[in-house]
Amino acid sequence: MRRIDNFKSIIDQYNIIFFDAFGVIKNYKGLVPGIERTFDYLEQQNKEYYIVTNDASRGPEQLAAAYHKLGLPVITADRIVSSGMLTKEFLDLKVKDGIVAYLGTENSAHYIESSGLHTLPVSQVDESNIDKVNALIFLDDEGFDWCEDLNKAVNLLRKRTIPAIVANTDHAYPLTIHDVSIAVGGLATMIENIVGKKFIRFGKPDSQMFMFAYDLIRDKRPVSKKEIVMVGDTLHTDILGGNKFGLDTVLVLSGNTQPSDAETRITATGIVPTYICDSAVVDLGGFDF
Repeated sequence: MRRIDNFKSIIDQYNIIFFDAFGVIKNYKGLVPGIERTFDYLEQQNKEYYIVTNDASRGPEQLAAAYHKLGLPVITADRIVSSGMLTKEFLDLKVKDGIVAYLGTENSAHYIESSGLHTLPVSQVDESNIDKVNALIFLDDEGFDWCEDLNKAVNLLRKRTIPAIVANTDHAYPLTIHDVSIAVGGLATMIENIVGKKFIRFGKPDSQMFMFAYDLIRDKRPVSKKEIVMVGDTLHTDILGGNKFGLDTVLVLSGNTQPSDAETRITATGIVPTYICDSAVVDLGGFDF
């Protein structure tokens, strides 16, 4: 584990950069200040990069459009690898017909709809259609009533032997600099414990997430894992997942992991990044190490 002052020094060592989204590129205020310089530098150096995210709230096109609105037009849909894409692949292979019930917004149901299945918010599941529900997807923490619809989800899984898929495994996300909000992965874990069934999870730290991104690159050209570095702000997802897949990893201290307790968390968890850096912002006036 090495403490690096300038993120540019890390970029210079790798051909491909995997970025987490929230806490690395953006935060609750918008873009991480100065992150535009990083993507300008990546473009200048002809480096390949991808946003590898547990965000299943919208499709890649919508996620890319959100970056454009924030001021990062270089992030296009083909640069985004989300856990929602893995969920879609699972549905294509395993759920052939019937209704897929979901917890989330209409936008988050994009992946299910593109699989050609009939989608239905959990709020609309009732005695007339429950027998046709063949899967339940946890997509996003918004778009439903946390009391009524979570209770419905519990009872749906008690009555039907169907797969429950968690498209976003994050338990929480930063709401402000001091507070966090419960994410849909946290809600899914609670319901999993209540119903006593194992759910299918996609997203970091699962190695499938990294394999999906890796295969996208290998479809275009040969690539070695040594060429890739994973940049994230969370030990249990970004860093653990990257480590398990055999990638070098960078823990940035601009999101979930704060400078004041980074060393303590690393020691307590045993999850050790290759590098620690204050942020993923390059300092073009700095020096390489």
